[in-house]
Amino acid sequence: MEEQKHIWQFSRIGGVNRVNLESGADLQHLGELDQKLWTALSCPVHGLEVDFKTLELIDTDKDGKIKVPEILAAVNWILSVVKNPDDLIRHNKCLPLAAINDENPLGKDLLASSKQILKNLGKADSEELTVEDTSDTEAIFAKTRFNGDGVITEDTTKDENLKKCIFDIIACIGSVLDRSGKQGVSTEQIELFFQNCEDYAAWHAKAENNSPVILPYGADTQKAFDAFKAVRAKIDDYFVRCRLAEFDPVSADVLNTLTARFEAISSKDLSGCMDEIAEFPLAKIEANKPLNLSKGINPAWAGALASFKSLVTGPAKIKKELTEDDWQQIIAGFDAFVSWQAEKAGTAVEALTLDGVRAILSDDYKNKLIALVEKDKELEKEAGNIILVDQLVRYYRDLYQILNNFVTFADFYAPDAEAVFQAGTLYIDQRSCNLCIKVTDMAKHNTMASYSGICLLYCDCISRGTNEKMTIVVGLTDGDVDNLTVGRNALFYDKKGQVWDASITKIIDNPISIRQAFWSPYRKVAKFISTQVEKFAASKEQEVTSSATSNIEKTTVKVDNGLAESSKVNVAPTPAPAPQPFDIAKFAGIFAAIGLAFGAIGSVLASVVGGFLALTWWKMPLAFLGLILAISGPSMLLAWLKLRKRNLAPVLDANGWAINAKATINIQFGRTLTHLAELPKNAKINMVDPFSKKKNPILPILIILVVLAFVAYYLWKYGII
Repeated sequence: MEEQKHIWQFSRIGGVNRVNLESGADLQHLGELDQKLWTALSCPVHGLEVDFKTLELIDTDKDGKIKVPEILAAVNWILSVVKNPDDLIRHNKCLPLAAINDENPLGKDLLASSKQILKNLGKADSEELTVEDTSDTEAIFAKTRFNGDGVITEDTTKDENLKKCIFDIIACIGSVLDRSGKQGVSTEQIELFFQNCEDYAAWHAKAENNSPVILPYGADTQKAFDAFKAVRAKIDDYFVRCRLAEFDPVSADVLNTLTARFEAISSKDLSGCMDEIAEFPLAKIEANKPLNLSKGINPAWAGALASFKSLVTGPAKIKKELTEDDWQQIIAGFDAFVSWQAEKAGTAVEALTLDGVRAILSDDYKNKLIALVEKDKELEKEAGNIILVDQLVRYYRDLYQILNNFVTFADFYAPDAEAVFQAGTLYIDQRSCNLCIKVTDMAKHNTMASYSGICLLYCDCISRGTNEKMTIVVGLTDGDVDNLTVGRNALFYDKKGQVWDASITKIIDNPISIRQAFWSPYRKVAKFISTQVEKFAASKEQEVTSSATSNIEKTTVKVDNGLAESSKVNVAPTPAPAPQPFDIAKFAGIFAAIGLAFGAIGSVLASVVGGFLALTWWKMPLAFLGLILAISGPSMLLAWLKLRKRNLAPVLDANGWAINAKATINIQFGRTLTHLAELPKNAKINMVDPFSKKKNPILPILIILVVLAFVAYYLWKYGII
C-alpha cells in the first residue's frame, strides 16, 4: 500500500493561494512542495532585516543570493540535529541544550561542543545557548591553548625560546589571526621564516668560504665598497681627463681652465658652495699623472677620498699616489663581491643579524613549532563543531522567519508582523508609511518599479548619528499626494530605532485611494481654472507694464525735445501717431458676440434649473447624485481597477528577488501599510481658531434666501401651500 502523502494547508492571501507552514511536519516535507507554489525562488543576502550572518551561512555557494536548494539544505540540516521539528516554528530566541538530538552522531558532537562553549564562557551551569554566546569566538577560545585552526600563538607554549621564535616570525614574515583573537603563525609562516634563515646563513657561508676573493678587505669589505662607490665616478672622470691631456696636450689647459667658474662663485660664501665646487675636476689634470691621494685634491672631495684611502688603499696597502692601473685593479677586486651581493637571499630575516639567525638554526625550533601546529590541528573537528553550534543556534532562531518571507509571505500579510524586506517607517505629510524598502539597484528600479501600480516615493536618507547614506522606496497606500513634491523632507526610523533625515527625490504617481479618485476631477478643474486665471492676470500685468513703459518713453522724448529747443538745437520733433478712428461696427460685433455667449449660458442654466425644479421632490436628490457620479464615477472606477492590481513583486524584483507569485496590495491591506493622522481617544478640541478668516454673514444670508425662495416656489407650484 502506497504511503499517504503529506497534506498541505493553503490560505488565499493577496489573491494567491499560499502554503501555511504551521508545523514541524510541514518543514519535514518542504522538499516535496512544488516550487511553483513558492512565493519566492531567490532573495538577496544583503539589505534584509534579518541577521546577515545567518543569511551568509545559508548562502553556501557565496554568490550573494539565497535560492530554493540552499533553503532546503538548511532546513534538512537543522531537522537532522534537533529532536522536535515543532520547536522551529515557535520563534525561540535561545537554543535549549535538551533540544539537540544526541542520538544523531553530529547532534552528539554538537551537544558536547555546546557544553564546551558554555564552559569556556564561564556558564557551565547554563542549559541554553544564544547567538550572542556562540558568535563571540574570541571569548570562546581565549583560554584554550589549542583551538583547531592550525595557528599557534605565544599562549600555545610555555617555552620562552619558542615564544621568542614566534615573535621573530611575526616580526619578519607576518602573522595570521587566531580564533582567540590574537596574532599567531601557521605552518606557512614557519616554513617561510626558516627558509629565509637557511638562505641567509648559506649566503654568508659562501662569502666566508671564499673570503679572499669575495671579501678582499675582510669584515670591512662592505665599508670599503661603500667608500669605493662614493668616489668611483669622480676618479673615473679624473683618469679620462688625464688620457685626453695625453691625447692632446693643448686640451690640458682647457680642462684645467676654471677661471670663469671661480669668478661665478667668488663673491659668495665659498663654504656654502660645496655642491658647485664638487663639480670641478678631482685634481689638476696632466698627461699620465697619477692621482695624489693627499695633496692637490678638490676640497669638496677631500673627506670621501680620505675614507677611500684608509679603507681601500690602506693601511696594509697604503699609497700616496694612485695610478690608473692601480685603479683598475681595485675595480676588478670588487667584482666577486658585487656578484655575491646580487645573490643576496633571506633578506626578510636580515634584521635578526647573522649570529641571531645561526642561533635559531642551531636548535630544532622549526620542528618544535610544526609539532605545535599539528597538535592544534588535531582539534580541528572539535573546533569545527563549535563553529557549527553557532550555525545551529542561528538556524534555530532565524530559519522559520526566513521561510515565512521566502516560501510564503506570511509575515508581510500578517497584521502583527513585518516582512524582512521592510526596513522601517517613514513619517511625512501627517501619515506614517510602513512599506519602506532599501534600494540596492536604482537602475533596475527605474525600469521595473512603475509596473507595480503602487504610488512610490524614492527618498535619499542620511543618518543623524553615523552620516551613513542610503536610498529607500516607500509605498504610499492611503491618503493623497497633493502636498508631496520632490525635495520635500521627512523622517525615517529604521528597525533599530535610528533616525534618518529623508528627502523625496522621485515620485511614481499612481492611484492611492477611492477617496482621492472621487475628488480628482474637481481638483483638476480647480487647477485648470487657477492656471487660466494666473495666465490672464499675468497677461494683463504685462499689458499694463508695457503701456506704462511706453508712456514714460513718450514723455521722456517730449522732455528731451523741449530741452533741445530751449538749447536752440534743431531737433526734429517726433511725429505723434495718428489716432485710430472709432470703428463702431467692430465694437458692435464684439458686444453682440458677448451677448450671445451670456445668452447661451443663461439659457443652459435656465434649462438645467427649470428641469431640476420640474422634478418631483424625491427625484431631486437622485438627479444631484447622478450629476456627481457622472463627474467622479469614471475616475473612481479606473482607480478601483488599478488599486485591485497593485503588486509589490516588480519592486522586489528590482532589488534582486526572484518573486514567483504576486504580492498584491488591495485597498483594505493598503490601509494597514499607511496610517493617516488620527486624534487620540477622548481628545478635546477647541474649535475657536483665533487666526481663522472672519466670516461675512451677507453671502450666506443671500444663499439661504435664494434656497428658501426656490423651496417656496416649489411648494406654491404644486399646491402644497
